[in-house]
Amino acid sequence: MPALALLLLALPQDGTLLSPELRRLFHEELSGEIAKEHVIQITRHHRVQASRGYRDAARYVLEQLRRYGYSESQAWIESFPSDGRVVHQTWQSPSGWHVESAELRMVEPADECIVRYPEIAMSLVTYSNPGDVTTELVWVGSGEREDDYTGKDVRGKFVLATGYGGAVHRLAVLQHGAAAVVCYLDDERAMQYPDMLQYTGMWPRTEELARTTFGFNLTRRQGERLRALLQEGRKVVLRGRVQGPGLEPFFLDVVVARITGSERPDEELVFSAHLDHPKESANDNASGSGAILDVARGLRALIDSGRLQRPARTLTFLWVPEWHGTMAYIDQHPELRGPELGGKVLANMNLDMVGEHLELLHSKLVLTRTPDSLPSVVNDVIIDMAAMVDRMDVRTPRGSLSAFNYRVTPYSGGSDHMMFIDRKIPAVMFSHDPDYTHHTSEDTPDKVDPVELERCELIATCALWYLANLDEDQALHLLRVAEASAAARVRQSFPIWPSAYPDVAGMRATEEVIAHAMARGGLVAHWSQAALGSVASFCSTPAVQAAIERSCARLRQQHKSYLQEGGWGEAELHQLPPQDERVPQRGTRGPLAFDLPERQLPPERASWYGSPDFPFDGDMRFELVNFVDGVSNVSAVAQALSAEFRPVPDAAVARYLEDLVSVGVLRWKE
Repeated sequence: MPALALLLLALPQDGTLLSPELRRLFHEELSGEIAKEHVIQITRHHRVQASRGYRDAARYVLEQLRRYGYSESQAWIESFPSDGRVVHQTWQSPSGWHVESAELRMVEPADECIVRYPEIAMSLVTYSNPGDVTTELVWVGSGEREDDYTGKDVRGKFVLATGYGGAVHRLAVLQHGAAAVVCYLDDERAMQYPDMLQYTGMWPRTEELARTTFGFNLTRRQGERLRALLQEGRKVVLRGRVQGPGLEPFFLDVVVARITGSERPDEELVFSAHLDHPKESANDNASGSGAILDVARGLRALIDSGRLQRPARTLTFLWVPEWHGTMAYIDQHPELRGPELGGKVLANMNLDMVGEHLELLHSKLVLTRTPDSLPSVVNDVIIDMAAMVDRMDVRTPRGSLSAFNYRVTPYSGGSDHMMFIDRKIPAVMFSHDPDYTHHTSEDTPDKVDPVELERCELIATCALWYLANLDEDQALHLLRVAEASAAARVRQSFPIWPSAYPDVAGMRATEEVIAHAMARGGLVAHWSQAALGSVASFCSTPAVQAAIERSCARLRQQHKSYLQEGGWGEAELHQLPPQDERVPQRGTRGPLAFDLPERQLPPERASWYGSPDFPFDGDMRFELVNFVDGVSNVSAVAQALSAEFRPVPDAAVARYLEDLVSVGVLRWKE
């Protein structure tokens, strides 16, 4: 039978996986209104990572869990040392931080208060140290480049800049001897919203802790006024005063809650959301934290009332300090790993910015698939549940009248789903884009929509509940859904073959590019079969295993028929010439810190990472390491990376891996 006919036969109606009874039950119980109340409460805390304010927010979450019936053995806080020196795998912990008050005043040419903390929490650059300085102000442009300081005497002075607070401080204070920094937002958003403040942080490295001073964030209106005074040739003197301990040893707190499975309690599925960010930071990410808190409430209420049986597998909820707290948790819990690594954590829904008012922010929900390094049927479940919610009329008394607007996109990073994916746990990120308020003082609760919160709660809850209880009939149905999408992806991988591939710097436009194109088709077929095979992680009866084999056989036949139709011979399915046969192996758990390897390389070697010749963005760097499985050689890693993103030379992949080996996070297999 032709491949297209197979695809049409396999194609089911979207939104059919969950039973109408469960859909109705979850729709009735989950509440975007309650979730928004949690958002409002959480935004009252200045919840910077490893701060006392964050601990207050974590205690709020735990108190709510107690109210909802979670006992001490079902919900708790795990705390991990965080002082800027402790390292969790490759991640340096942030310093603890607490400031009582701060003020920036103009002394000359007029005496006036410019901004105060905690009146406006984002006005103080986070991780600032205490100090009291009265000195002149010097304009340095962006302040993030060395040439911004050419010909300028900033020693002992305030610098005024438009760059990110921590980056400006690193150059102005630590390298050029400035006293402190004053930064303001100067992009298109700031031009439209001139009274918007940007959230920035020092994020001092271990060796910088003792020399860190302080900084203030201003609005564009305030910053441009100071800049105008300087351009008029007037002397501007400021006084900055910060009181409190500043940087201090403290802890990263992770709130954990569990609903233990009734049949397979050792197997778990995880809801996660990062709880941190400055006050207000409503959509980012009080929204995700409030949403999974309501999911925890709703499921507990349904189970305790007898309307819902306990799930077969355990459901875990994690409220984390983004990245750093998740890494500390992973470091403490080596059992947190997916089936590919021999673990029993089967899936993750990571909710990060899930309450955007679509009409106010002109935004859409983005559901981010797992990357090609981790093919999974979880993607198909999410697509189906989103289609289901799209057909539901989700409304709340105080919510918007917005139409549901969502996209399912290829993998991208930027949140804690990365940590789970690195541990081979299929993870989907929920987020919204665009959002002009991101990391600014405009991210306030009035822009959080209970309707959108409830939609996201429904998608995530229905997906994990369905997978936690998957039986044989459901698994066979899911397999048909997954085969349809896999067949479509295999078909779509062919039109982009050689004619659509550009000539990539450092690669021959003939053999190497064509070989990459050939490899892509084969790898997509391989990844598609792996996604089908992942159904067995949730149900592995003989009938399901046999159905998986049949589905994979059809995909292999489909791929072979496309090769024949395109005139490609089996002999042309070869690896890239020449082969780099070295095999890299991982030496750490969790994603590598974002500044590795360049931070630990000699300057001449590290310069490549900031040059136009560096071919990898952040998502490619993450995936490159994910493809390091202790079996694939350098050329195979390059093939996989090229298949997922765009053609990259073996030599560039080799150099990146060599640098990771040189700093000790990878090693070459003997």
